[in-house]
Amino acid sequence: MGKKLRIALTGCGRIAQRHSELLGKSLIAGAELVAVSDINREKAEDCGKKYAVPYYEDFNVMMEKEKPDVVSVLTPSGLHAEHVIALSKYGKHIIVEKPMALTLNDADNMIRACDLNGCRLFVVKQNRFNLPVVKLREAMDSSRFGKIVLGTVRVRWCRPQKYYDADAWRGTWALDGGVLSNQASHHIDLLEWMLGDVESVFAKSTTALVNIEAEDTAVVVLKFVSGALGIIEATTATRPKDLEGSISILGEKGSVVIEGFAVNELKTWNFTQMPPDENDVIKKYSVNPPDVYGFGHKAYYEHVVDCINNNRHQLVDGLEGRKSLELISAIYESIETGKEVFLRFKPSKCKLGHK
Repeated sequence: MGKKLRIALTGCGRIAQRHSELLGKSLIAGAELVAVSDINREKAEDCGKKYAVPYYEDFNVMMEKEKPDVVSVLTPSGLHAEHVIALSKYGKHIIVEKPMALTLNDADNMIRACDLNGCRLFVVKQNRFNLPVVKLREAMDSSRFGKIVLGTVRVRWCRPQKYYDADAWRGTWALDGGVLSNQASHHIDLLEWMLGDVESVFAKSTTALVNIEAEDTAVVVLKFVSGALGIIEATTATRPKDLEGSISILGEKGSVVIEGFAVNELKTWNFTQMPPDENDVIKKYSVNPPDVYGFGHKAYYEHVVDCINNNRHQLVDGLEGRKSLELISAIYESIETGKEVFLRFKPSKCKLGHK
């Protein structure tokens, strides 16, 4: 075991509750929470006092005084780029919540800044660490599906008006986007991670039940370079509560479905070739997390500690995080133009990240 990493957080909003709990309660071996910051002094003070660590309104002051080894950026999505670039000058490793940025230019600038300053950039994609997702990835890597036919993700969550009203940036194009860029970004990442590069997308969206700039409901048809097809169904207009966050993969030699409200419950595991040791695979690889964030953040932080202390390559660096952002940008481009959009494109109509 290497040295204990001293981790600071900037941004003390909703998702910071998960990060601060894991670090502040010493639930991550090899890591400790040393400071927090938020431009809202009350939020910073509440979080800092809860875990008995110093709190700041200015992350520059925090970095200079506390000198952490790692800083986690948990601010509004549209500010990630500005904050990561500013923090990179300290030469410390950076964790950034999803999505890493809202525009491809911002993502490129973040990657460049971290490279120039010698700090590693970790993009949070905690669902990749869910037990059933790890098992699915093993099956993909072992080519057990044969030819992939169809991949589908479904995000059927509930975000009422009061959720968006709690923070002025939520649901805005400049700082957040809608269900695709926020809630479903993890699931879109999973679909692309499993099925590989996307050739084209065609999408439709609507803002059905809340008053926000961006969408609360969207459907997307994808064609992958492999020839497989994909479907994304994403909504925060499920009522009265969260229903599911799931993924299914269908191939010529097998089918796998992971359900639950956080891609956590292995529902179907059927292959033409089934080894005897897989008789209890569904029971073994299903977990029941306390909320939609699942257990992935704990495994993610353990992965970060391992990568830094043992100089291993991270699963989701800036370039890997950029892939799903490019896909999301293409989906928004399709929504705005009403046309099929082929990837490796330059956004022109995509509203994400713009005022």
